[in-house]
Amino acid sequence: MSLRKKTFGLLLPALAMVLVLFASSAAIGQENTPKVDVFTGYSWYSPGGSVAGLKLNDNTKGGIGSFAYNFSKYFAGEVSGSGHSDNNNSSYFVGAGPRITLRNPQFQPFLHALVGMQHLKFDPLNDSNIGAAIKAGGGFDMPLWKHVGIRLIEADYVYAHQNFYPVSRTNLSGAELSSGLMWYFGGAPPLPPMAASCSIQPTSVLAGEPVTANANVTNIPPKHTVTYDWKTTGGKLTPKDAAATIDTTGLAPGQYTVTATATDNKAKKGSTPATCNAQFTINEPPKHPPTISCSANPATVKSGEPATITSTSENPDNRPLTYSYTASAGTISGTGTTATLDTAGAPAGPITVNCNVSDDRGLTANSSTSVNVEVPPPPPQASKIGECDFPNKAKPWRVDNTCKAVLDDVALQLQRDPNSTLAIVGQQAPDEKGKTLAAERAVNAKDYLTSGEAKQSIDASRIKAYQGTAGTQKAEYYLVPQGATFNVEGATPVDESQVKARGRAPAPKKRAAPKKKAAPAQ
Repeated sequence: MSLRKKTFGLLLPALAMVLVLFASSAAIGQENTPKVDVFTGYSWYSPGGSVAGLKLNDNTKGGIGSFAYNFSKYFAGEVSGSGHSDNNNSSYFVGAGPRITLRNPQFQPFLHALVGMQHLKFDPLNDSNIGAAIKAGGGFDMPLWKHVGIRLIEADYVYAHQNFYPVSRTNLSGAELSSGLMWYFGGAPPLPPMAASCSIQPTSVLAGEPVTANANVTNIPPKHTVTYDWKTTGGKLTPKDAAATIDTTGLAPGQYTVTATATDNKAKKGSTPATCNAQFTINEPPKHPPTISCSANPATVKSGEPATITSTSENPDNRPLTYSYTASAGTISGTGTTATLDTAGAPAGPITVNCNVSDDRGLTANSSTSVNVEVPPPPPQASKIGECDFPNKAKPWRVDNTCKAVLDDVALQLQRDPNSTLAIVGQQAPDEKGKTLAAERAVNAKDYLTSGEAKQSIDASRIKAYQGTAGTQKAEYYLVPQGATFNVEGATPVDESQVKARGRAPAPKKRAAPKKKAAPAQ
């Protein structure tokens, strides 16, 4: 087998494996790019040629090292050197060139091409030469930790031109296989997954008061844009990018949740949007109890008379109200803003009325007023204001001067109290003759007051004549105030149509003196 065939026989499987791994990991990507990476490891080299007709042996004893500066995530400038030796030759390669790496957290395939020189020593000739060389190939790295990884394989095609003048001029077309450790330095730390946090201000409001929600998204990849989707379990949302206003009009008291979802428009396959939520609370509206004041009209009544109780209430929350009343005495009825106090049977003195109001939430208020109950004075009573005797045996009905003096005083009291009346009760002794003597004494006394010579002129309708059963020779005079009832035991009204007053007998006429007889004429 020729050296060229052998070289390609070694390179092709390695390159095929690199390409397969490169293709399989191309979609994964790489977030963290170190500034510098260094490779150190073991290297096997097959020169793939001969000098002066003598085949160059494979170099199984070799080492390799490279230094790469990463200008970007994918592109780096690399400087590499390797050295190998065997029984009949030894070689050293130094070159520089570009490297392309497809980075992801686990697998990093790469391709590079280096231009440099190769120092080849050929022991049979005891001669060495430095010739131009090209190394091109690729490999596969596996990061293990932040600063350490493994180069699973690096497979390169190595071309070198050597001129052992004047013995031989040759072009080497060989292969180099390497493996070892990777050392990473510098670079930004891996960007953690995108995260979001939500906040609401204020967190506690009354229905109708607005709240504002904000989403704070971190770890957004550079040059990426984020869109926001807002949702709420209550209220009307007005979103604007990373903020949203919630109209809470009409919400019932309770807790509500606002959710924001941030989506990276350039997110890699498999990544998930960042979601956050926050809560706000709709508080119970303040509970203002009703107030009440009440009054009584009239505030003072006589026992048995009613009083109207009127309640005036303030209802700040405009709730349905219920009224109730209690009283310390009497009976009260009514369930609205007015009630009636019945004082029948209530003792004299103040009655306390308690006025109560409550709303449909059980909030109450109370007030009180009082009604003073006066016990009415006893009904007026007829009272005896005088009496007189009728001692005249010849005219036992006659009102004598002594009796007239009494009647004059009675008339004076009637004049002072024009609303009063007079009851005259005539009496008759058992041994007196005449069946109507008691009635006549009453009627004659009345006659004196209404039309007697004293000119009292008392209205006859104000005087009532009675006959009694006391069995005396008297007439008794009772003043009956307005509203009073005359009630003397045994006294009965006189039928004045049958019993008439007896006036005084007229004075006898004086007889004319007898005329003197004329003296005889002389």
